Amino acid sequence: MPEQSRGPRPTLEAVAARAGVSRATVSRVVNGGDGVRKPLVDKVLQAVEELGYIPNHAARTLVTRRTGAVAVVVAEPETRFFSDPFFSQQIRGISKELTAHDTQLVLLLVEGPGDFDRIARYLAGGHVDGALAFSLHTDDPVPAITRRAGIPAVYGGRPSWTADPGDQGVPYVDADNRGGARLAVRHLRDLGRERIAHIAGPADQTSATDRLDGYRDVLPDADPTLVADGAFTVESGARAMAELLERHPDLDAVFAANDLMASGALRVLRERGIAVPEQVALVGFDDMDSVAAETDPPLTTVAQEIEGQGRLMARLLLRALDRDRTGDGEAPESVITPSTLVRRASA
Repeated sequence: MPEQSRGPRPTLEAVAARAGVSRATVSRVVNGGDGVRKPLVDKVLQAVEELGYIPNHAARTLVTRRTGAVAVVVAEPETRFFSDPFFSQQIRGISKELTAHDTQLVLLLVEGPGDFDRIARYLAGGHVDGALAFSLHTDDPVPAITRRAGIPAVYGGRPSWTADPGDQGVPYVDADNRGGARLAVRHLRDLGRERIAHIAGPADQTSATDRLDGYRDVLPDADPTLVADGAFTVESGARAMAELLERHPDLDAVFAANDLMASGALRVLRERGIAVPEQVALVGFDDMDSVAAETDPPLTTVAQEIEGQGRLMARLLLRALDRDRTGDGEAPESVITPSTLVRRASA
C-alpha cells in the first residue's frame, strides 16, 4: 500500500530520494521518456507505488507535448447519436483501443452548423493530441478544421473530398460498402426476385452513395423509381417503404442501406399484411445485433466490423502520433474492411 494516503502530495523530489536517482531520471520515467536503464526504471516505479505519487498532468503535458487525450468528432446531433446503435458500437471499439494505450476519449457532437466553430476552437486549443471523426457529410468542414488545428486525424468512412480536396492524404477506415451492396442484391436476384427496390441512405454520405452504386452495379437497368431516399433512421425507412409500395405495389424484394431503415420497412410491410419473405424479401446492411437479430423475422443483412473499425481508427491515429513524436515509421494508410452476407429469415 502507498505510504502517504494523507498529508502533502508526494513530489518528484521525494520519489527521486526514495529511489536513489536524480529528479530528471524520475521525470523521464513517469513521463514515458526513453534512455533510462531498466533497473533504474524498476526502482522509480517501486518508489512511485510506495509513495502514492500521482504525476501532474499539466506538467507532463509541458514535458512531453502530449495531452494523453484524443477527440472523437461525430458529425451528428445528440438525438441521432444516442438512438443509432452503430455509433455505440464504433465508440466501443475506439474506447477499448485508446484505453489499452492509456489515452482518454473526448466526445464532440455536432448539433448544428454553429458547433463547428466551437469544435475548431477546442481542437486548436491544445486539449487533444489528435482527432477521430466519423459520419462525415459532404459539406462538413471537419477535415479542414483538423488540418488547421495541426493535429493528426483519422476518419471513419471514406470522406468526400468535394468540400476540402486538399486533405486527401488523411487515412480512413471504411467497410466495403459497394461490394457489400452487390452481395445483398445478388442474393435477392438469386432467390428469383425480379422487382428489387432500394431504400438509399443520405446522398451526402459516401457509405450511402457507395451502397446505391453497388445496387446499380447488379441492376444497371432497374427503374429509377424503384429507389427511395432515406436517412439511416427507422422512420425514414418506413416512409421510403410506403413510397415504394405506392409506386410499385408488385415489388418483391427490398435492399435497405442500413438495418434501421430495414426495420422501418419491415414495420410497414407487416402493417399492410405483406408477408416477409414470402411476398417481399428484405435485406439490410450493418448486422447490428440489437436490430437485425431482434426483428420478426430476423433480418438478412450485410455485416461490417463496426467495433473493429473503431479499434482500427484508434490504432491508426496512435501510430500517427508515435510517428510524429519519434519521426520513425511509415505514415498510416487507409483500410477497407470486408463485408459479408449474413442470411437469416427475411430473405
